[in-house]
Parts: sequence; structure tokens; C-alpha cells
Amino acid sequence: MPYKRIMLKLSGEVFFGKGEYGIDKPALDDIARQVAEIAKLTQVVLVVGGGNIWRYRDTKDSGIERTVSDAMGMLATIMNSVALQSALEEHGAHTRVLSAVDIPQLAEPFIRRKAMRHIEKGRVVICAGGTGNPYFTTDSAAALRALELSCDVLLKGTNVDGIYDKDPHKFKDAVKYETLTYQEALESHLQVMDQAAFSLCQEQNLPIVVFNFQEKGNLLKAAKGEKIGTLVTK
Repeated sequence: MPYKRIMLKLSGEVFFGKGEYGIDKPALDDIARQVAEIAKLTQVVLVVGGGNIWRYRDTKDSGIERTVSDAMGMLATIMNSVALQSALEEHGAHTRVLSAVDIPQLAEPFIRRKAMRHIEKGRVVICAGGTGNPYFTTDSAAALRALELSCDVLLKGTNVDGIYDKDPHKFKDAVKYETLTYQEALESHLQVMDQAAFSLCQEQNLPIVVFNFQEKGNLLKAAKGEKIGTLVTK
């Protein structure tokens, strides 16, 4: 049975497709097609990362001060969000971008009541600009917005098919978890999401599903509530 309302968190890396930087048009079109498909079944809220353009942890050697670098990362998420909005509209989905960073030429300010109204009207809501504050990742933003907007689940699309005890791209003996408790995820310091996001979801008992977004059909399965990836719950 499909969730009534989902939060979909996508990392910035899914936007560069087979490249190493920026926004790849075929990858963007594929994301939009998948999101437009599930928007016919359920209410969809998105938070996207900005790692395909700028992210502090990848640019620590730049010499740019942390709070400034984080602000640049927030702008990167806005770029991804408006690009995705354009692509979604090409696929017939009604979409709004609401930003935690005031940038009225491109997006509405994030106001909870306004976001809820858009959702109730069947629009795909893209929450841009992270939390609007430095030192918080877009994982934390996804958890925060999911709770503010009464989402039933946080779906995190990655490039692996769930949560492993170590990086499966580097270690052939990595073991996949079918399910995890929030506490197990926190104590194991798993890198798939940051500690603040796990803690926030734990406090409010918001289930998390981590799955491979790049495998065709997986997003639809996740949105339908089918068993896929790794489930993190109490």
C-alpha cells in the first residue's frame, strides 16, 4: 500500500549521472520521470543535496571558511532544485520550490502552511536551501522537513542498495543490513546519514528507508511500501 505522503531525499551525486560534476541532462530527466510517476500515487516532498556542485566536506582544502562554504552548498541545492522543477514540469508534474534561503527570483520562502497547501493541492514540493543554517547537512534538512510536513516516511535514495557495515564499493566483505534500529545506526556511526538526522527521526519515530535510487523501478517500489533496501525504525 502506498504511503500517503513521502519525503524523498536525493544526494547531489545523482544529478551528475555518468559524469563527475554538475547536472547531467539525461540523469536529470530520469530523476524527473521517476518522481512524476510516484506523484500520481502519493504526495511527494523532496530535499536534494548539492554535492554535485559544492559541499564543504569535499572542499575543505579550498581555504574557504566553513560557514561561507556551507552557504555555497545551500546555493548549490537551490540550483539543483530549480533544475529539477523545470524537468518535472516537462513531465507534467505541478511543482513548487520552497527555499530556506531567501531567493525570491527563483523560489518561494519556506513557510510550513504554504508548503502544506501546495501538498494538499497535489503539487510536488521541493525544499531547497537545506535548513538555512551552517553545520547542518541536507540529511538533517530532510528529517526536519519530513516532520514539519507530516510525512509518513523518509526515503533516502543512494547509489547502493541499502545500509552496509562498511562501504560496499571498497570492501567486498561488506554486510548489508535488512533492518536497523535508530540506536544501532547511531552507535555504529554509519555514514549513510548524519547523526543529527538519525537522532531527529528516532525522537519522532519517523521510519527511514535507504535504497538504490539508480536501479530502475526502485523508487516506485519504495513509495508503494514494498520491502526494499534497508529499513531503519524503532
